[in-house]
Amino acid sequence: MKMNTIAAIATAMSSSGIGIVRISGEESFQIIDKIFKAKGSGNKKLSTEPSHTIHYGYIYDGDEMVDEVLVMIMRGPKSFTAEDTIEIDCHGGVLVTKRILETVLKHGARPAEPGEFTKRAFLNGRVDLTQAEAVIDVINAKNQYALKSSVSQLEGSVSRRIKDMREKIIYHIALIESALDDPEHISLEGYGDTLLETLSPLKDEIQSLIRSADNGRVLSEGIETVILGKPNAGKSSLLNVLVGEERAIVTDIAGTTRDTLREQIRLEELSLNIIDTAGIRETEDLVEKIGVEKARSAAEGADLIIYVVDGSRDLDENDHEIIDFIQDKKALVLLNKTDLDPVVTKERLESLTNHPVILISAKERTGIKDLEEEITSMFYEGKLDFNDQVYITNVRHKNALAEALKSLSMVEQSVRNEMPEDFYSIDLMDAYEQLGTILGESVEDDLVNEIFKKFCMGK
Repeated sequence: MKMNTIAAIATAMSSSGIGIVRISGEESFQIIDKIFKAKGSGNKKLSTEPSHTIHYGYIYDGDEMVDEVLVMIMRGPKSFTAEDTIEIDCHGGVLVTKRILETVLKHGARPAEPGEFTKRAFLNGRVDLTQAEAVIDVINAKNQYALKSSVSQLEGSVSRRIKDMREKIIYHIALIESALDDPEHISLEGYGDTLLETLSPLKDEIQSLIRSADNGRVLSEGIETVILGKPNAGKSSLLNVLVGEERAIVTDIAGTTRDTLREQIRLEELSLNIIDTAGIRETEDLVEKIGVEKARSAAEGADLIIYVVDGSRDLDENDHEIIDFIQDKKALVLLNKTDLDPVVTKERLESLTNHPVILISAKERTGIKDLEEEITSMFYEGKLDFNDQVYITNVRHKNALAEALKSLSMVEQSVRNEMPEDFYSIDLMDAYEQLGTILGESVEDDLVNEIFKKFCMGK
């Protein structure tokens, strides 16, 4: 399939040390030969130079020199897009980078669409769809864990698992089809039991990948975290400490926070999408009452609830209401204001809540490291190992795995019901195709276009 030549700026549009203009397509070398002049050898044509070499010279727009540059040339299929590719490294000013792109477009390229370079890599078989999606995940990674997971997927960790499962499934499809075509030479007697032995570990593997999607979402999107507590427990002060600036208003007046306040923060390796809420208490104030309801609603869907207790005041009915609310939820308790004389003890809170209790002082900024370590332990069991463990971070992948699992379960049911073998083949093929959509096989063009729309222009 012939594709026209595209070009885009591959670096951020801001003043920087270097800017990169990328060109990909059949006319890449024709274009660069028209606009590049090598230093000391003005007649050198890059189209005659070896692949994967770098050349020093100047970009010209007609007779006008635009910038001093380094040009990297890569011939397809040994390039990211599997096409002839040129990268022009220029000075990183916004104006000069745009001028070079305009010069490239003037001489035969067209502007690339968002994600079109990676899309071409996928369409040309250079990467599968899981690896292409991992590119944008690397760019959008919010923490070290997310980055490691995305790089692992970019290297093919998900692809390898999916391909291995598909190979096992297609083997049995081929065996069944062969036996149905040639029953005299290939017998399927007792085959159902053999198939069940294959399906059991396959289903276990798919279920394991589906379960990993919860951790995968946390890796890629961050931990949805809600801070709960009664008024003046120190919730807003905690948020300010975590964010590192005064984002929430803090006063001695109970009920200062009337609405939810959302911030994204990093605690070392972790990303938290953290929501400060109105203090939980019975109130006749209409606005505050709405804030309390929004706090309860946010907590219902949270990955983690941080319950802040004012250690200098005794527990009351508002505290006990929160304690009852968090009993069956993933939560931890912060015993705040440890810089004051304690009224509530850690031991008492542990016995009431059955959740970890951490001593902190938001005012003195103590205990935050303990908080980070506890959250890490709760979600990631201390450390993640990306050498063997694969995490599903994409909802599309999770849905396809769920459909494949459903099809394999139907095969099991057909075997137990002693159905004809062609029934097995139908559902096995459906599982095979569902897993194939993860890699990008038999996916609709609209889905492919939607995926690559999320990419930046030069990627």
